[in-house]
Amino acid sequence: MPVQAHATAKYIRTSAQKAGLVMDLIRGRDVNAALATLRFARKSVAKDIEKVLRSAIANATLKEGFGGDVERLYVDACYADQGPSQKRIRPAPMGRAFRVVKRTAHLTVKVAERPNKLVAEAPETGGATPTGGTTPKRARGAKPKARASRSRKKTAARSAAKKKTAAAKKTVSA
Repeated sequence: MPVQAHATAKYIRTSAQKAGLVMDLIRGRDVNAALATLRFARKSVAKDIEKVLRSAIANATLKEGFGGDVERLYVDACYADQGPSQKRIRPAPMGRAFRVVKRTAHLTVKVAERPNKLVAEAPETGGATPTGGTTPKRARGAKPKARASRSRKKTAARSAAKKKTAAAKKTVSA
């Protein structure tokens, strides 16, 4: 059974929507590719997500049954939940006040170990398909017949119409 682990960072000062944009970049990727993506992402929340991902990797390596190969880990799931928002007041003109909402987010990253692939070699069939027949000629490299597309037909019709109008103008002017 593959090892699974997760890590969560709470009360991170960003909105869940902004964090979700960065998390969409790493979901389903290998951990090394995800770390590289986060390192070069141009969002400031990427550093916080990188910390959480490294923590999840460390949690997976400490689990019982881990194979010892970090290369087989991938980002199974990652999401940003909305945390509590801080409400502040900003003075506005004419004695009014504007509300400023300082949002927070809870970042969660789950990593899992890819199962070992069992590779079974397929026997050589000698050109026969699994259904028993041979492959059709087109699949072996013969090119299909060229068809005139609608756009070519339309341009041919337009050029013929232009020729007719040009010929009619010549006869009228002569």
